[in-house]
Amino acid sequence: MLDLKQILTDIAKSIVDEPDEVTVIQNENGNSVVLTLSVASQDMGKVIGRNGRIAKAIRTVMKAAANADGKKVTVEIR
Repeated sequence: MLDLKQILTDIAKSIVDEPDEVTVIQNENGNSVVLTLSVASQDMGKVIGRNGRIAKAIRTVMKAAANADGKKVTVEIR
């Protein structure tokens, strides 16, 4: 079983300038998982990327990881 929260945390910490400010909150409801990612305000642009490309890539990787566990994941960025 994969730790989706840890995977998202590792991805986010590798992107941002302030890795200590990265927090991920995980809410599970049966087969679906909601991960809420919070980063420092100055790092928000790095996580979202131009036209949301980085955010879309993060969500794609997380969906692939969740699919390996037979779960559905939603990533919210705040």
